[in-house]
Amino acid sequence: MNSFRHRLALLPAFAALLSVAGCSPAGDDASVAVPRPDAKVAEHCRNLDDVLPDVVDGEKRDDPEPASELTAGWGGVAIILRCGVDRPPKMTDPRVASGHDPEAVAGGVEGVDWLMEREDGDTHRFTTALREAYVEVRVSDGRDGTGVLVDLAPAVKKAIPEGIAP
Repeated sequence: MNSFRHRLALLPAFAALLSVAGCSPAGDDASVAVPRPDAKVAEHCRNLDDVLPDVVDGEKRDDPEPASELTAGWGGVAIILRCGVDRPPKMTDPRVASGHDPEAVAGGVEGVDWLMEREDGDTHRFTTALREAYVEVRVSDGRDGTGVLVDLAPAVKKAIPEGIAP
């Protein structure tokens, strides 16, 4: 099966995992660990920071502490982006690639490939795939993530070239 058809086959599973988010309230603290990528990846991340939207999924930009060009946020802790993170272990897990992992699924949204992992409670972690920098987006607050990924896709496509991150 070619990769395009394989991705289309995974979209229903991707949508199903997105829809299982709960509705517990998020905390008010927006503090995240700042990634420490190499110089090339950091440059891609600075380029991303320059083109990120002011509003994502109806939430205004509200960056976490400490301030960094490698992190961004919208709606407090509801949507947190970190650029230059390490490749998640599930990215190379054959169970994910074959669609047999109940906690993770690969899929594409608006021309950007993502690995989606279900985390504790109502949080999902999305990590870009096939880009020269890994961009992680954590979505909580009962959101399914679809609007978030649609809103972020143009910036990711513009700032992070296709390829394989180190």
